Amino acid sequence: MIPESFKQDLLNRVDIVDVVSRYVQLKKGGANFMGLCPFHTEKSPSFTVSPAKQFYHCFGCGQHGNAIGFLMAYAGMGYVDAVKDLAAGAGLTVPEDTSRQRPKEERDREQDLYALMERAMEFYRAELKKSDKAIAYLKGRGLSGEIAARFRIGYAPDDWQGLKGAFADYDNRALVDAGLVIATEGKRYDRFRDRVMFPILNARGATIGFGGRVMGEGEPKYLNSPETALFEKGRELYGLVQAREAMRNSSRVLVVEGYMDVVALAQFGVGNAVATLGTATTPTHVGKLLRLAEEIVFCFDGDAAGRKAAWRALEVSLPLALDHKPLRFLFLPEGDDPDSYVRNHGKEAFERLAGESQTLSGFLLGELRADNDLATPEGRSRFLAAAKPHLEKIAAKGFRLQLVKEVAQLAHVSQDEAEQLLGMRSTSTYKHPAPARVQASPPPSLESKLLRVLLIQPKLTAELDLELFDQNLPEGRAVAALAVRCRISESGESLTQAGLIEAFANSPHAESLNRARASLLEIEMSEEVAAQEFRQIHIQRRIERIDQELPRLSGVELARRLQEQAELKNQRA
Repeated sequence: MIPESFKQDLLNRVDIVDVVSRYVQLKKGGANFMGLCPFHTEKSPSFTVSPAKQFYHCFGCGQHGNAIGFLMAYAGMGYVDAVKDLAAGAGLTVPEDTSRQRPKEERDREQDLYALMERAMEFYRAELKKSDKAIAYLKGRGLSGEIAARFRIGYAPDDWQGLKGAFADYDNRALVDAGLVIATEGKRYDRFRDRVMFPILNARGATIGFGGRVMGEGEPKYLNSPETALFEKGRELYGLVQAREAMRNSSRVLVVEGYMDVVALAQFGVGNAVATLGTATTPTHVGKLLRLAEEIVFCFDGDAAGRKAAWRALEVSLPLALDHKPLRFLFLPEGDDPDSYVRNHGKEAFERLAGESQTLSGFLLGELRADNDLATPEGRSRFLAAAKPHLEKIAAKGFRLQLVKEVAQLAHVSQDEAEQLLGMRSTSTYKHPAPARVQASPPPSLESKLLRVLLIQPKLTAELDLELFDQNLPEGRAVAALAVRCRISESGESLTQAGLIEAFANSPHAESLNRARASLLEIEMSEEVAAQEFRQIHIQRRIERIDQELPRLSGVELARRLQEQAELKNQRA
């Protein structure tokens, strides 16, 4: 676990404008920066980044967060990787929980491996320029020098110890740890020889592994790096770094099976493709891509092996499927792969095929129907039994409901009967709920205004009278939590909005705080104005409390409270 104090210090040092500017073109607009939202397609900028508040918010799609959250949402990084990325840019080293901390030698070795892999990648790229055979092969596959450079393609020379050209200390154990060299029975030799080399990058763009492809006959056709301290096949996707922008622009990601498919598609202008790395699709793959794109299209060959791989992808996708993000399956004509299809038919034909691809539900029900004769009671019964385990995996309520209806129709039963047979009967006793009443949005409460002020001036929590504010309101509870957080902080006065976002990211108060932050991007409020509003809010709430007490008072006490209320009104004026 990363210490909270370190995260706060990191966010105090990082400028979110610098972080976002790596990926989004921003222009100054008043106190903030504006740009086209990287999370949805738009023509007019609604994406705002506040340097003062260290917060981003899109008024179009609602995406928001701090620098850590941006790297997670945009670059697909995990939480720890996002923190490490920011820390590296700020010249900080991320401390680890001593109860879980790896030995220093292990951590140092991991850092050495990154540098070593980068040097190997540059070596292979330099070797490509020397190899007429490799250059001819790539040109024969229709690849330009620009695409080869974009994907950092290289060549491993036909030499048992070719890496000696990059590493004088060829006996270094790190070369084995990185999967570049094989050591056996006292011999050492390069893992990759006479192959076109495709570097595998992590979300930060660092080289963590390689895929090597033979240029003629030979097995295996593709040879991947083994799993190492840097590289875990089930977590990484080839081409993800290069595909990000095209994925955002198209709102779609294509998942193909090979390196050459990704590169060939990019050569023909289809830049939103990624590939699994010699392994079946994993839940980690699907979860990462759902964070980065609005639609996933799995692209497989139309043969039996392709349909088997597609079925594995469907099974891991069912628990992760979302109501608002479709997953599709594209089966290419027999004898075609993405590389050959786009080469023979062009970009538009390929993208049209992807757009018309089969939905997850269509693929699932089609496969179940093919295995059961729905013309007979026995077949329909088996169909229901076969559908049940798949429907049970689906967490998306709307999607599951629609599938249950489809299954019921195909099985010639009612929806209620299907839900009962499948063990999914709704617990609701209302079949026709009354429509929700449409109400005008109420004016913001004093608690909402107070929360906004405290985000600008957290140190004002020291003067806060919590008894004046309604703890039954979510904003009131958020105010109280914020006060506790600031008061127990050893550096309460240095707390920033970015730090507070992080502190409450997974709390019940996150949504209230996010609404308050978003409203601050639409107004200009200095710390001085915030302090004035803080005092006015307290005065207003005291006046309201006296109003509530007056009907119960009489005599001297009534006169005293009326005088107090009059003085408060004068202060408010």
